[in-house]
Amino acid sequence: MNHAPSQRAHTCHRPSGPVVLLAFITLLILSGCSSAQSTPVGSTPISGTGEWKLVWSDEFNGADGSVPDASKWVHEIGGNGFGNNELEYYTARPENAQQSGGNLVITARRENYTGADNVTRNYTSARLKTAGKFSQTYGRFEARIKLPRTKGIWPAFWMLGDDIGQVGWPACGEIDIMELVGSAPSTVLGTLHGPGYSGAGGITKTYTLADGKTFSDDFHRFAVEWEKDVIRFYVDDTLYVTRTPNDLPQSARWVFDHPHFILLNLAVGGNLPGNPDETTVLPQNMIVDYVRVYAR
Repeated sequence: MNHAPSQRAHTCHRPSGPVVLLAFITLLILSGCSSAQSTPVGSTPISGTGEWKLVWSDEFNGADGSVPDASKWVHEIGGNGFGNNELEYYTARPENAQQSGGNLVITARRENYTGADNVTRNYTSARLKTAGKFSQTYGRFEARIKLPRTKGIWPAFWMLGDDIGQVGWPACGEIDIMELVGSAPSTVLGTLHGPGYSGAGGITKTYTLADGKTFSDDFHRFAVEWEKDVIRFYVDDTLYVTRTPNDLPQSARWVFDHPHFILLNLAVGGNLPGNPDETTVLPQNMIVDYVRVYAR
């Protein structure tokens, strides 16, 4: 998610306006996407030199109805739009994020909710991050997720540089491992944001499932393999784009050389997906089987 910090590490997705943004995504899907049949979940793909070793994970095997592990995740709470004109209030309630059946279930709901800050929103959801708990420079960052689909919904699995509090966004760097626009449920985006290539100028590639399948039909694995001066984006076992400093605009700076933390969230409305309408069906769930991080 494009994230201009309105308080802390808050999102800022394509600040040029919903109509332009949706047209931008449509153009990507029609002309720039990778179309491939998804492949069965198997062993972790190995690229580069040396094997990957698991160094951090959450399998979400807590008791049904329990909140996410507080030793690993921090809830971001609030309803200020998070720089993206989002419509939800993010809460720490189990109604919006709980472990169930070995999964993390993030649920976006239509409900009138007023937070402790006296901000009232008509939707609730959850946004989790590992900031202050875990960050890493380089590695394979992977999650297995079943995504929602409906107009105005916006799930994301992404990373921010842990120096965001010092240098701000986008100088901290942002790696969007997976984002999906709920009205285009067959296509995900993988994007890099940094100084000179942020917002609508992010370095983006789309990946579309073949044969009309959607990411809400089943679980899929979303991953990046991030090493010095290279980031590879995967869906299941398919490498669909590789990014290096050569992909940046002239004179732009590659800022992916320091620790990043992980975020999972399910937004309602906002600059990228547009707002819900009469066709929108809620509640919607983003179901996360696991998040795993590897190092060489």
